[in-house]
Amino acid sequence: MPPNTTASSGQQPGKSRRKKGRKARLIVLVLVLALVGGVGYGGYWSISTVRASFPQTKGSISLDGISAPVDVKRDGNGIPQIYASSDEDLFMAQGYVQAQDRFYEMDVRRHMTSGRLSEMFGKGQVDNDEFLRTLGWDRVAKEEYDTKLSPATKKYLQAYAKGVNAYLEGKEGEEISLEYAALGFSNDYKPEKWTPVDSVAWLKAMAWDLRGNMQDEIDRALMTSRLGPKQIEDLYPAYPYGRNKPIVQDGQYDDLTETFEQSDSASGTSGASTAGGTTGAASSALQTQLTGLYDVLDDLPTAVGVNGNGIGSNAWVVSGRHTITGKPLLANDPHLSASLPSVWYQMGLHCRSVSSKCQYDVSGYTFAGMPGVVIGHNQDISWGMTNSGVDVTDLYLQKLTGNGYLYDGKVKPFSSREETIKVAGGAPKKIIVRETQDEKIEGGETLQGMPLLSDRDDELVKVGKKATVDAAAPDRGDGYAISLRWTALDAGTTMDAVFAMNKAADWNDFREAAALFEVPSQNLVYADTQGNIGYTLPGKIPAREKGDDGRLPAPGWDSSYQWTGYLDQDELPFEFNPQRGYIVTANQAVVDQEYPYTLTTDWGYGARSQRITDLIQSKIDDGGKISTDDMRQMQLDNSSEIAKLLVPQLLKINLADKDVREAQKLLEGWDYTQDADSAAAAYFNSVWRNILKLAFGNKLPKELRVEGQCLWVDPVNTTGPADETEKVRECGQREADQAQPDGGDRWFEVVRNLMNDPESDWWKTPRSGTRPAADDRDKLFERAMIDARWELTAKLGKDIDTWNWGRLHRLFLKNQTLGTEGPGFLQYALNRGPWRLSGGEATVNATGWNAAGGYGVIWVPSMRMVVNLGDLDKSKWINLTGASGHAYSSHYTDQTNKWAKGELLDWSFSDKAVEENTSDTLVLKP
Repeated sequence: MPPNTTASSGQQPGKSRRKKGRKARLIVLVLVLALVGGVGYGGYWSISTVRASFPQTKGSISLDGISAPVDVKRDGNGIPQIYASSDEDLFMAQGYVQAQDRFYEMDVRRHMTSGRLSEMFGKGQVDNDEFLRTLGWDRVAKEEYDTKLSPATKKYLQAYAKGVNAYLEGKEGEEISLEYAALGFSNDYKPEKWTPVDSVAWLKAMAWDLRGNMQDEIDRALMTSRLGPKQIEDLYPAYPYGRNKPIVQDGQYDDLTETFEQSDSASGTSGASTAGGTTGAASSALQTQLTGLYDVLDDLPTAVGVNGNGIGSNAWVVSGRHTITGKPLLANDPHLSASLPSVWYQMGLHCRSVSSKCQYDVSGYTFAGMPGVVIGHNQDISWGMTNSGVDVTDLYLQKLTGNGYLYDGKVKPFSSREETIKVAGGAPKKIIVRETQDEKIEGGETLQGMPLLSDRDDELVKVGKKATVDAAAPDRGDGYAISLRWTALDAGTTMDAVFAMNKAADWNDFREAAALFEVPSQNLVYADTQGNIGYTLPGKIPAREKGDDGRLPAPGWDSSYQWTGYLDQDELPFEFNPQRGYIVTANQAVVDQEYPYTLTTDWGYGARSQRITDLIQSKIDDGGKISTDDMRQMQLDNSSEIAKLLVPQLLKINLADKDVREAQKLLEGWDYTQDADSAAAAYFNSVWRNILKLAFGNKLPKELRVEGQCLWVDPVNTTGPADETEKVRECGQREADQAQPDGGDRWFEVVRNLMNDPESDWWKTPRSGTRPAADDRDKLFERAMIDARWELTAKLGKDIDTWNWGRLHRLFLKNQTLGTEGPGFLQYALNRGPWRLSGGEATVNATGWNAAGGYGVIWVPSMRMVVNLGDLDKSKWINLTGASGHAYSSHYTDQTNKWAKGELLDWSFSDKAVEENTSDTLVLKP
């Protein structure tokens, strides 16, 4: 593996490059020797095999179907800028170039979205394929392509597919990517042609990982086995509007009418109820159903996030009134899973002359496998995105009866289809996918049938048949099942939105384009070269009547719990040129409590957004002007909001043990900044982790705790504390990076609310070995400080002078297929790291970690950009990895060291700037 890399390396640049070059050559040599020696598969690769898939970046290539020469200009980091004379040539070239660098990644993605991973990787992926076939992403994508997308969008998708297939033409697998050479040892898999639907389906994967509060909905229901309504309410506190401002403050929504009545549940009064009041079902059928569902979700391959947990992003825009240039600055850094290669692919798409024949001059971050630019800027405007967190999914508990389900007192038959899953090296498997029937709603719209997620686990069906329920629900009959309603399972127009945003010239164009961006619902920030800034919330957002807050699974047998429609675009909030002169979005509440509809009750709690707001406002209050580098520095802010709250109290604790007191002294004078070299940050985060474990983690049901961590607990149905001899041993069931309490800003708010109640039952924890029991807040803090001292002693050594946060908080980049499941030598060949990182959970520099599971980095700012609308050539950008998906390309991870240190690359846009920074030019000729 490459040498350990820190964010604060002091090596001289030249020396570092020489060492890195020698190390890279050594790795290739070791790999080739290992493979020639028959390691793992009994075959061999040569150096030519390793290099066979590297793209041609100079000279010329003839392509059938292209109408005129296209120039592909790559800079020193391998980032391509494409110049064409027609839209079709531009997107054909985009497909060709992305396939050159990333086809294996593209191929894996399309197999994931279509539930065909088993065709590539064998029987270990069958369960994932079953679940993804049940969701039917590829079926919805085909319906979108056939019935929803505009003729122009279809033309661009066809051109893109033509470019990808032109690259594949005549190539064997090992000529496309090293991973195909590895797969060739174990099966006869051959890449097939790309289709336009393959591109559209990737939007479903993006929507899945940004789907809103489905995870919280599952967790709240699971909590009911051990916690009462008041306790669950403690763990999901109300959004702190008085302290952390929402996104929209001076904004508006047009022509708002009371189309949908606001019920008591819209204000949160029904949040503690379970499905239809079925207390027994919630504690039996629902518990087990949701546990099984979570197990399935947890095993799904990561698309662009940690399966819905911790997904966040920062994006903000500052008007020219407050900037050095006098024109807006826009920053964005989406927080996603750390993947290799990065989910993003940087690229410029330029028409030599913008006209009706060739309409695009745009640059930014794309998804390999999909035409257009997702986030970036054109010659007139720039835009960024953060996840809105709007609730667009609901789980329903379905009452099974015979071959159907109960709905408003009648039994309805399921719709069903048979799916065949092909398995590399094994026999195919057939499954039946069941869905509820489509339902007509007001206004003539149709709610698509809901797939039964619980059909994917035989044990869930058996448990459903034995479920106990109370008088408020139907009798058990043939049991219960779990179904999903989700906006992304309806055909939509998001692909149209991408192209419309790419060529938008002003705010009105942008808003019209955003209205097409149905799924996933995103916060969109905007700036233009004329000096305007704005924000808009697009998306297909459901309206609910009964059970309006969508906090818990609803009873599917009662039609009054169905969605009543979707909010109109003119009912959704936006801002344009607000008086304060800036807009901040970082997953906080979009609107205040006066907004008449419930978008969600599970916003992020605003720790990051308020910190960014405070940094901007303090600069303004000091009379300063904000520069591009100021925006970059804000992205790197490592300040811990929870440390500011807790450290003053921790310093008041009297500690008897001198070694623990020694660690406590690290917090004296600490500025709450979580730099990689900070010993204080290491100790504080360990204390925080232990506070969460003692106060909350050990009291959560096993379904939420870390897998393998076992406790002696009171039996579920006891009315008071059990005798020691009556306690039962329960072991956690959740993957470490998905467990609770994860330590995010929801937990900041939980602890903040309890700080003024030092006698709360949450602060009580029993004795454990030599560790003392705690019966109040300060005693629990004392215990956490003791536990943290000895935890870090075990991890980092007794000498606190050697401690630092980066030794705990490390990033490993793993190839998402063979780098995680392949043989050891392949993992060695494909993976990179570690890097020791600054930042932390709910910090602006959001290098996320899960406090229940450990300190390792699990999500990151997947890219960073700052767009200068005064001079687009002075904009800056960086990617997590590099342009290439080829493991031994010089551009595989060539941006990662700079990313880890918080540096940004120059982002050329004008013809002159691009030409000056071009290293290689490839001409694609007819």
